[in-house]
Amino acid sequence: MNAALSETPLPGLAGKTIVMSGGSRGIGLAIALRAAVDGANIVLIAKTDTPNPRLEGTIHTAAAAIEDAGGRALPVVGDIRDDVTIARAVEAAVGTFGGIDVVLNNASVLALEGTLDLSPKRFDLMADVNVRGTFMLSRAALPHLVKAANPHILTLSPPLNLAPHWLGAHPGYTLAKYGMTLCALGFAAEFAAQGVASNTLWPRTTIATAAVANVLGGEAMMRRSRKPAIMADAAHAILTTGSREMSGQCLIDEELLRARGITDFEGYAVDPTAGLMPDLFLDG
Repeated sequence: MNAALSETPLPGLAGKTIVMSGGSRGIGLAIALRAAVDGANIVLIAKTDTPNPRLEGTIHTAAAAIEDAGGRALPVVGDIRDDVTIARAVEAAVGTFGGIDVVLNNASVLALEGTLDLSPKRFDLMADVNVRGTFMLSRAALPHLVKAANPHILTLSPPLNLAPHWLGAHPGYTLAKYGMTLCALGFAAEFAAQGVASNTLWPRTTIATAAVANVLGGEAMMRRSRKPAIMADAAHAILTTGSREMSGQCLIDEELLRARGITDFEGYAVDPTAGLMPDLFLDG
């Protein structure tokens, strides 16, 4: 385990401004709510403007929940694939809150088809949301991040596991998620001198979200998953660490929290009696 995981955390996120892609539900919303408890400002970029019977929550219900939790919310309805939306969100964050401290690259598209079954349209969607969205949102915010006291880019993507069974399982999705990770590692190297931290975060187990319920395995898989709160706590630990102390790392939620002194993970389990399911791209 990297010794940097054990760095002493800084005070909380009160007054910090986080610009986030996605966040209407699931892991992104959990991270936003954890930051809101500290009193953070959250700028959400999301498409879900009106209720969808297949998905829980909208950008407006997420914003209300953030405000109720103690934070300040600024919802920006739009598509992370659209450069105008990105620019509007960054300008709104700076104009409303005075700067940007954190970029959270949360938006992602999941498609686990093999190469011959993956449509060009779906491939392009994953490339645009996962990779291009991560790159362009970070790029737009970086001129403001370099002025922040403790700037962080946090990208929700996996470590680069080049084992053949992962490379061959769903190459289109693997390419899109590994592309996010390569963006994050590239930012860490490019902006190290300016003190901008850039890391990735990935769950040790599947997380109980709509993606797990609708794509990976339904109710049975949900029971074997952990709650989004574990990712929220891990993200909070990263974002409250000095940006010059921890950067360029691919972090796993459980490993990070254990390094910070957490030993009891039962409360994160949806069903403590069910065996946990390891997440994609992780072995052992």
